[in-house]
Amino acid sequence: MLPHPAEEKADLPQLLGDSEHSACPAIRTPAFLQAQERDQEEPNRLQMELLAVLGCALLLAGVLAEPCPSPCSCWSLGEPWGTGVDCSSRGLRALPALPRLTRSLRLHNNSLASIPAGALDSLGHLQELQLWDNPWHCDCHILYLKLWLQDFSAPALARLRCASPARLRMKALGQLTGNDLGVCSQLLPTKCLQFFWRDLVLIAGAIITLLLVAWALKFSKKLVCQLSLGRRRLRRNIPKTHKVL
Repeated sequence: MLPHPAEEKADLPQLLGDSEHSACPAIRTPAFLQAQERDQEEPNRLQMELLAVLGCALLLAGVLAEPCPSPCSCWSLGEPWGTGVDCSSRGLRALPALPRLTRSLRLHNNSLASIPAGALDSLGHLQELQLWDNPWHCDCHILYLKLWLQDFSAPALARLRCASPARLRMKALGQLTGNDLGVCSQLLPTKCLQFFWRDLVLIAGAIITLLLVAWALKFSKKLVCQLSLGRRRLRRNIPKTHKVL
């Protein structure tokens, strides 16, 4: 018995649909296309946000970084909060402004006669100091350096010799007495307020850095979580492949 023409027409779309399913392993439905677009946008957005965090960190590092004093040369010691400063053989007559994070300082073979009172107090990270071969003038102004080196490094103090006045020439700084220096009651007091404000700025910078690091870690975890959820949604939205047996 021949099939009715109406039934033949009704079966034709189904047959065409089955042939389309057999020719294409997966149907690109609107849900599939939207999921594919989200999957492509997630990595781009993740990269942009990570670049923004990195740029913010680099900007903060640039703000907090201290310049190398001229004409000295500086280098990183390969550890956090460590800088080496080489000011040796530069003909310096005065102590330059030094980075607060200096760990190694070379000032030997210059023309330094004294160190201003309080000039070394801010170098809390200092571990190595070279001051030999300088024409130290041993009067009341050398007392600060002598007392500071007694607490910092006795061997470094033992290497220093007076160059003037003539009566104290070649005498070790560590052997100076009150009779050698005379009355030293006219020394200017250390400007404690200046050191207070510098310490306050450093503490504020450290707090801001810690807050930014904590925010970056929290933000990164959130991005990873969002990316994982996006991939899971993509897997759920991909339709199964229909095949004609």
